[in-house]
Amino acid sequence: MTALHADTVRTLTDWTPAGDGQDGLRQDYLAHLATHPEGVWRACVPAHITASALVVDPAGERVLLTLHPKVGLWLQMGGHCEPGDGTLAAAALREAVEESGIAGLELLAVDGRVAPVKLDRHQVRCLGKDRPENTHLDVQYVAVAPAGARELISEESLDLRWFGWDELPADTDRSVRDLVARARALV
Repeated sequence: MTALHADTVRTLTDWTPAGDGQDGLRQDYLAHLATHPEGVWRACVPAHITASALVVDPAGERVLLTLHPKVGLWLQMGGHCEPGDGTLAAAALREAVEESGIAGLELLAVDGRVAPVKLDRHQVRCLGKDRPENTHLDVQYVAVAPAGARELISEESLDLRWFGWDELPADTDRSVRDLVARARALV
């Protein structure tokens, strides 16, 4: 078992989720990790943990979304855990910085503690076109951008834009809308 695996188990065990179905997902994620010591890595099939973060501007008025090239939807920043990630929160923060181009992002702490905001399970073909779909067990955080932050589009995105809480684009799915609503309630 790796340090990242242990941290992910600890993070999910210590977290008390709010909302319909979130505790059931948390239990499913923990069961997956109990039977898959490699469950935090992309190569783990049929499912693996991923980490993401919704970036919020410092005024708490807008969110930064990326137009994902494979999915064709506006999403939060996120992706696969990597060997250099010491914690699940660090993986989410790394992904947010890489995909937003914003240095100095900080994960939102609630009651003095950084914790996930939401979980989302979805199917995706991340191992290549000739491989079957895999399940992402996404652990979602909120990151706050520093004052004066300027986003920079990466090669992992078709576009990158700030949207007001009530101005999300039509091609944003239910999961992202729910994440945005949860973030709005926290900032």
